[in-house]
Amino acid sequence: QVQLVESGGGLVQAGDSLRLACSASGRTFSTSAMGWFRQAPGKEREFVAAISWSDGNTYYTDSVKGRFTISRDNAKNTVYLQMTSLKPEDTAVYYCNLRDHRDIAYWGQGTQVTVSS
Repeated sequence: QVQLVESGGGLVQAGDSLRLACSASGRTFSTSAMGWFRQAPGKEREFVAAISWSDGNTYYTDSVKGRFTISRDNAKNTVYLQMTSLKPEDTAVYYCNLRDHRDIAYWGQGTQVTVSS
């Protein structure tokens, strides 16, 4: 089993920056990738960004490219999401995701990000 704990959400103004962190514990030796998803009110959960645990390759949804940066600290089993130039449409609950080598996905409890205009 894997446990994920997110932190760093909050209320900011448009144009501000925010950094999310997600720490993993438990069966982390089998991590294949970690990433972030988000869910806005009335919408489905969507992919935001991911990072490969072995080679550090990163992946982003088009709407955040150039504004968000995902990074990892393997020693701390932690993934970060640096968000800049935030927009009201970035408002959502952000969920941390870990996928292991058996392709099993684990989820954090979510952290609220609210961007006011």
